[in-house]
Amino acid sequence: MSVMKRLSMIFKSKANKALDKMEDPRETLDYSYQRQLELLQKVRRGVADVATSRKRVELQINQLEGQASKLENQSRQALGAGREDLAREALTRRNGLNAQIADLRIQYNNLQGEEEKLTLASQRLQAKVDSFRTKKETIKATYTAAEAQTRINEAFSGISEEMGDVGLAIQRAEDKTAQMQARAGAIDELLASGALDDFTGQRDDIQAELDRMGGGQDVELELARMKAELGQGPAQKTAIEAGQQGQAAQGQQTQQLRQPGEGL
Repeated sequence: MSVMKRLSMIFKSKANKALDKMEDPRETLDYSYQRQLELLQKVRRGVADVATSRKRVELQINQLEGQASKLENQSRQALGAGREDLAREALTRRNGLNAQIADLRIQYNNLQGEEEKLTLASQRLQAKVDSFRTKKETIKATYTAAEAQTRINEAFSGISEEMGDVGLAIQRAEDKTAQMQARAGAIDELLASGALDDFTGQRDDIQAELDRMGGGQDVELELARMKAELGQGPAQKTAIEAGQQGQAAQGQQTQQLRQPGEGL
């Protein structure tokens, strides 16, 4: 296939696609209906023209018949008056008129037959036009409904795509929020355990030491209580004494820590 033929085929295919996209079936149907109405109008005009010609021929026949009848009467009068020559001339003219009348009657019958055919064709065409109009309106209504449904579906499709993007954004936001919450919780745990320093307040080393010593004493006291519940009295006394000794040692340590300070 030559380059020109390929280009021609491509151009025709694209042009056909563009025309198909631009074409509105409703406009095409309306145009076709308008053309049928014009054709029906032409047929009706043809019927009217034939009927007018037939009527004109009919008037000519009536006029010639009147002249023929008058000539026949004049012929009788001339013959009564002894003017046979005039009577013969009147009859001759009457016969000529009768021949014209006969031709006009043939023409009249032909026009009448043509008028009947055109009238019948006009009636049939009218029925077809009416049927086409009903079908046209039905097709237009169906097409309009389908077009509206298509637009609704396209709108829903667009909304679905947008909602999909929104869903992804929400998912990313939720994931990031969960990540930030987990990180904040981890930092809180590290601060509570002492693995990280809390720079939001002043650091108190003495209080931290006292808290650690108090925590150990609480454990000893709890252990002594549990032994007492199990009936181990001496162990309970030893634990209590150990606790008291721990408190005394804690007091001495506190006193030693306060001496270098200012007003502690």
